[in-house]
Amino acid sequence: MGKNCYVIDVDNDLFVFDCGLKYANENLYGIDYIIPDFDFLVKNQNRIKGVFLTHGHYENMGAIKELMLVIPNIKVYATKFTKFILTNDGIDTNKIIEIKKFKKMNFGKVSIYPINVSHSTPDSVMYVINTNDGAIVYTGDFIIDPKMMDNYSMDLGKIAYVGKQGVLAMMCESVFSEHIGHTSPSHRLLDFFKDVVKHTDDRLIFSILPTHIYTIQEIFTSVENTHRKVVVMGKNLQNIIGYAKKEGYLKFSDNLLGDLSNIEDKNSILLIQDNKEAPYASISKIINNYDKFIKLRSTDTIVFAEPKYDSNEKTFVKIENDLARSGCAVVNVPKEKNILHHASSEDLMIMIDLLKPKYYIPVKGEYRYMVNNANIASELQMPSENIILKQNGEVIEIDDGKYQVDHFEKIGVNDILIDGNSSEDVGELVIKDREMLSENGIVLISATISKKEKVLLVGPEVTTRGFIYVKDSAEMINEIKRISLEVIERNITSTYVDYNSIKNEIREGLGKYLYQETECKPMIIAVIQEV
Repeated sequence: MGKNCYVIDVDNDLFVFDCGLKYANENLYGIDYIIPDFDFLVKNQNRIKGVFLTHGHYENMGAIKELMLVIPNIKVYATKFTKFILTNDGIDTNKIIEIKKFKKMNFGKVSIYPINVSHSTPDSVMYVINTNDGAIVYTGDFIIDPKMMDNYSMDLGKIAYVGKQGVLAMMCESVFSEHIGHTSPSHRLLDFFKDVVKHTDDRLIFSILPTHIYTIQEIFTSVENTHRKVVVMGKNLQNIIGYAKKEGYLKFSDNLLGDLSNIEDKNSILLIQDNKEAPYASISKIINNYDKFIKLRSTDTIVFAEPKYDSNEKTFVKIENDLARSGCAVVNVPKEKNILHHASSEDLMIMIDLLKPKYYIPVKGEYRYMVNNANIASELQMPSENIILKQNGEVIEIDDGKYQVDHFEKIGVNDILIDGNSSEDVGELVIKDREMLSENGIVLISATISKKEKVLLVGPEVTTRGFIYVKDSAEMINEIKRISLEVIERNITSTYVDYNSIKNEIREGLGKYLYQETECKPMIIAVIQEV
């Protein structure tokens, strides 16, 4: 669920579709998010014609900033709202080429044609890549719902026309392939929000994702004619809602908006945003009294108007428990509703039937979702040999319109772990160290040796954190010192001190002793200085 990035190579010209991040789970200690491995793109950057983004969700465009750091001159193509989200995140607006639906872009013998699709963020598109051997279609994220109009509309007529011209291959999302039926109308939350607003007399706090504009519109619509004020919290969320209102993506009366003076009003409605790096960070800050504007009251009602991801389930349960202790009411979107706007089984069938691709390639989502997507294509009588399932890094070759079954090329790909502002990969070894520290703590052995006389001056001293309580473990501390002292003296001669052997033998000797005594494996660090 995330880190979406697909590369199509047409006669040595590379076209990149989407460049997203993946949200880190609690097992990745301190990691903010994960991005794709750009090594292949960096090595072949002279062949890249551009990156084409389908919509403004971080799973599909959140790694653009990191890509631009390693390939500064890369061309990025995006629709108007997606371009705004990128520039709002600090990317130079001059580096983003704005595209429009139905306006073809030519790249020699290849042309790329964007078609608008319905999704929870406006200006979402799918792409048709026209080649000499036929069209390749990348659907991006979509649902089929005729009630979603204007900036959320989907042109089924144009899609059907592409299908009649002949589609060589179709790359189609799989996230909701296990859902039977259509996603619509279960994605419509207006009546649910109206009911919550109507039956809640005190302050309401909505936790939302800032780029789910369709959901934000439904919240504003539900508040109309209620004499309540909506207070948008946070500069980023204010920027996005302000821009969306200005450009017509959001439609609501200016009278609905309140300001900081309305925060404490009994009937106020506060919008707080979740972000890409720390799920439920905003509500956690409020619960722990770290928010300088919002102080939680027992009469408050918290509405989680955002998707629940499997990886964040434990975090969310903890949040619910903390809110229950504070006396607040918690409202979740009913299970039969879908905040995520993705194609269910019937939506996928309609798209397959409209485009009638020769080859069908399920993409995006857990592997079981892609398998289920493949099964849907089989139900529509598509030959099994024309349904192509691949994993990350695996290459599909189509030569003269025919899939090369015996082609097993694989591109090296890894997860790149991002921590803080650094764009460099943190790496698995760092995560291993953090895991060890979190589970077993650390033992630090320090000593000072005379450089001139080659004798031990100070130590060994023992410092522990997160391992044992020193005052209750004097015997163990003395034994740690004894083992360390033996190692140090064994590796000191009148002419030479073997520092590497000291550090390695201390780690090995103490590791065995501590595991034997405690069955724990703390991180052991030996710091040996000379003066």
